[in-house]
Amino acid sequence: MRRALELAARGPAGPNPRVGCVLLAPETATGRAATGTVLGEGWHRGAGTPHAEVAALADARERGADVRGATAVVTLEPCDHTGRTGPCSVALVDAGVARVVVAVEDPNPVAAGGARRLRDAGVDVVTGALQDEGSRLLAPWLSAVRRGRPFVTLKIASTLDGRVAAADGSSRWITSDVARRHAHTLRAEVGAIVVGTGTVLADDPSLTARTLDGSLVEHQPLRVVVGDRDVPAGSRLRGPGGDLVHVRTHDPAHVLQVMQAREVRHVLVEGGPTLAAAFLAAGLVDEVHAYLAPVLLGAGPTAVGDLGITTIRDAIRLVPTEVLPLGPDVLVVASPAPPPGAPTENVRTSTEEEH
Repeated sequence: MRRALELAARGPAGPNPRVGCVLLAPETATGRAATGTVLGEGWHRGAGTPHAEVAALADARERGADVRGATAVVTLEPCDHTGRTGPCSVALVDAGVARVVVAVEDPNPVAAGGARRLRDAGVDVVTGALQDEGSRLLAPWLSAVRRGRPFVTLKIASTLDGRVAAADGSSRWITSDVARRHAHTLRAEVGAIVVGTGTVLADDPSLTARTLDGSLVEHQPLRVVVGDRDVPAGSRLRGPGGDLVHVRTHDPAHVLQVMQAREVRHVLVEGGPTLAAAFLAAGLVDEVHAYLAPVLLGAGPTAVGDLGITTIRDAIRLVPTEVLPLGPDVLVVASPAPPPGAPTENVRTSTEEEH
């Protein structure tokens, strides 16, 4: 299953979940071999392409492997509907797979039902294998499917005293190149990057996901501008990169409705203090990525604008889930505090500088 999760992570961000599949020889399923013989592997490479299970079956055929009686280890319950591709449950049954091990059951009512069809066909189905790891990999997609809106990550890059720019407006660069490289990996995993017109006019960002050498990665998120003012004709947003979408509103909920209609599952809000405050005040932030640099400015705009909070009792409390050193900087990943009495996750601390 861990290998299937590794394969799933290769998949691009998009409307479909990132899924991986490993096919194992029958002797693994019966315990007659200490280690499994891999017959085929696959992962979903994007909308309209074969799903992970079908890709693994194709890989097995190319290897000349017989998959009858094999075990399919899949990170998400095989789908049971016909869309751009056929049902994976049917493909596994037709191939003669005898056992299917699943990490996460599919919450999407349109696609769910694969486990039931497999069982009805006599296939042994086991669910919940490494479920926590699978759920973490699929967290934004699972949230979007269950809640009917994209998962929202708010990204902040600030000094220790919470400034995102100096008093003269200069902000390049507060964080180190290590932190900026990490931020580009995050960009490559989302479906859209959202900024306000103020950020567009002040910084002229390109909002692209780039590799270490500065070239564009294959998947480029939508570049979404929020607000009434026009995007200048010569803006870098009109250059190479993802499609430009201008949403002429100041309502974060409307922005997410537009993104949902475009089948965006994960939105990264990178706008300035005003946009950050708008999404936080609306209760539409699911996760915060705060890149903190050991820098002090003492003046300049803050990371978050006025939230209308006048007493500490009303502060928005976050629960850290990860702390990651990035060169001289630190990334703190945190989520809004759950209701009183609800369990919280442990904080994960890593000394790795790059993923």
